[in-house]
Amino acid sequence: MVKKYAMVLLLALALLANAGCAAGNKEGAAVKEDAAAKAEPRDVTVMLDWVPNTNHTGLYVALDKGWYKEEGLNTRIVEPTEGGTTQLVATGKAQFGVSYQEDVTLARSSDVPVVSIATVIQHNTSGFASKKETGITRAKEMEGKRYGGWGSPTEEAMIKAVVEGDGGDFSKVEIFNIGTADFFTAIERDVDFAWIYYGWTGIEAEQRGIDLNFLELRKLDPALDYYTPVLITGEKLVAENPELVKKFMRATAKGYEYAAQHPDEAAQILLKYAPESDAKLVLASQEYLSPRYQDDAARWGEQKGEVWERYARWMYERKLLPQMIDTEKAYTNEFLPEK
Repeated sequence: MVKKYAMVLLLALALLANAGCAAGNKEGAAVKEDAAAKAEPRDVTVMLDWVPNTNHTGLYVALDKGWYKEEGLNTRIVEPTEGGTTQLVATGKAQFGVSYQEDVTLARSSDVPVVSIATVIQHNTSGFASKKETGITRAKEMEGKRYGGWGSPTEEAMIKAVVEGDGGDFSKVEIFNIGTADFFTAIERDVDFAWIYYGWTGIEAEQRGIDLNFLELRKLDPALDYYTPVLITGEKLVAENPELVKKFMRATAKGYEYAAQHPDEAAQILLKYAPESDAKLVLASQEYLSPRYQDDAARWGEQKGEVWERYARWMYERKLLPQMIDTEKAYTNEFLPEK
């Protein structure tokens, strides 16, 4: 009988000990969770490629909705400074940035360690624009006309390729460097056509009642349907803190997905952070771009290897790159949230 009571007592003590351990484990887990919740958010800088516009709406939506904070990120969105966004991201002066496939390709061909982690828009919405009366309805008709650009060697190669591809004589195209001159002023006074993004300048032309002929690059040559703009980060950050990149992309993807589904509200959020913008233009531009963020891709931000390879090859063949790049290292989809 004594043995029986002793066994019962030992069993009871064991159960109490296990319960205590379980409670201790729960308390320990709770302490860890509480500590994590109270941890200081990580400061993150996102550098734009230009002034705030509808290419950037998803970033501002994620900021405004508190989705970066939910990921433990104290995110600051800044306009570009001297030195250029790509270079500053590569050197860690900013953790993330807005760039272009063209710029990333050029950078990597010079061993600048940046990588594209998402495309903002699935298809290239840029092209050559001119007033209707100029009569440029196809690339060949650029002959004898004046092009106004910002002095990039890529521009000249682009025009040469599309003009000659249409049976024209590139030597008859006059090329002028107009820098950042206003497109509308330039085509009234100085040049016949220029390179624009339809989602902003094309929409503004519509609102001004100006009829444009617009030659989309992606329709002139499949290789020119490259990703522009893209979000970039440095290889160093990817290697040392991939979890930070994942957190940033989780919040950012939510921002762009929301902007795709709620263009009017998203436009108002952008205007909140860029009140100097033309509200009517922002609203119309957002309506144009929202369905183009994801377009025909399985998820927002998805990039394809053939798009990177095709455009890099196009640039290399025209001697715009000092060396061909390994395109598989130029971009990644690994930080995009799974659908």
